[in-house]
Amino acid sequence: MSENQDQIHAGILKNLSIAKLNPMQVEVIEKAGPNHNLMLLSPTGSGKTLAFLIALLNKLNKNEPGIQALVIAPSRELALQIETVFRNMKTGFKVSCLYGGHSVQIEKNNLSETPAVVIGTPGRLADHIGRGSFDLSTVKVIVLDEFDKSLQMGFHKELEIIFKALNGHQQHLLTSATAIDELPAFLPFSGHQTIDYLQTSAPLKLQVKLVKTESTEKPETLMRLVAGFNQEVCLVFCNHIEAVNRLSALLKKHNFEHGVFHGDLEQVDREKNLIRFRGGATNVLIATDLAARGLDIPEIRHIVHYQLPHQHDAFLHRNGRTARMHASGQAYLIQASDEKLQPYMDPAEMEEMTVNPQLKLPPAPEYVCLYISAGKKEKINKGDIAGLLTKKGGLEASEIGLITTLDHASYVSVKRNTLTKLMLAIKGEKLKKQKVKIEVAK
Repeated sequence: MSENQDQIHAGILKNLSIAKLNPMQVEVIEKAGPNHNLMLLSPTGSGKTLAFLIALLNKLNKNEPGIQALVIAPSRELALQIETVFRNMKTGFKVSCLYGGHSVQIEKNNLSETPAVVIGTPGRLADHIGRGSFDLSTVKVIVLDEFDKSLQMGFHKELEIIFKALNGHQQHLLTSATAIDELPAFLPFSGHQTIDYLQTSAPLKLQVKLVKTESTEKPETLMRLVAGFNQEVCLVFCNHIEAVNRLSALLKKHNFEHGVFHGDLEQVDREKNLIRFRGGATNVLIATDLAARGLDIPEIRHIVHYQLPHQHDAFLHRNGRTARMHASGQAYLIQASDEKLQPYMDPAEMEEMTVNPQLKLPPAPEYVCLYISAGKKEKINKGDIAGLLTKKGGLEASEIGLITTLDHASYVSVKRNTLTKLMLAIKGEKLKKQKVKIEVAK
């Protein structure tokens, strides 16, 4: 590593409030240096995103025009997460994020000033290629993040379109949380180095507990179990969207604050539910396996399997949302009397437990999430929002939580006990000389 790169990396770590790179990240950055094609196998939560972004950054040149790097991610949320990390690195390079669920024209406008880095989902990237939105002839590095997930989700056709639009001379960095036996034919290379941290990573410090119940009582058992966590952060997994919606309806009936996350939600609702969850306005998220990987969500204390996935890998990915990066956590299986365990489960390894037969709702979450009707496109940043809340709203910095700015909206978490006084204080106030709507996010 050159002295200049060393200084740049130190600045990035400072911007991200990270003390130092972990061994996996160091190895990826070093081995990517000589333009090798790499396959990184590493578990969820191990820091893959920062590893490949720094490796990618080392290839960028401020004096070269055109798109220099392309990052492909299987989901909108993961693409946005990668974009956020890259922006927070403060590299000085322009980045654009392309994904379904919002305006193609907005993305085309962003591409009018060519970015050095493009991040996108397979479907939206293939769509832009069909429209001729950009020129990929200058791309030097391609990252396929969570590549195994892209294949599982059936993006073969879209990926083939993307690779046909490239000249095949790029460096390729592939990441995966599971081993891939055979690479698809559309990849323009055969040889690659593998960096495997799946076997060397420390085992999860995870307790697994079994909750048995009658099938007719299973939803209520879930609610009583989660209520007993007393607002400790919890993620509930279901196999089907219908089960997510049924459980959500039950919790709503009891005024139990929660969020939901699945593929049938509109993109804006998926983003909003994740923002409220990250910001502590809801501490329970009921989701399909869409939330099992690649999402920037807070350290989760409890994982509940309302329904067991059919595959062992999916079970491991769910549990990987907790006990991450040396933290500890617990997983729970709710098993109805007419349900059988999956073959990969061993009852002897699980501790059976009972839940409180009476429902005792936990207190409301510590934070509440506010919606603001202006965002990045209106030149609103996090400092503007914090300034309004402290100078006009009278809040202390410690009473303000997560601030998130999107293209045309922003969200901020504030301590629930400040809400009434705050809303009166900022009523009618402008944000950066702009009249905006500020209300509790629904």
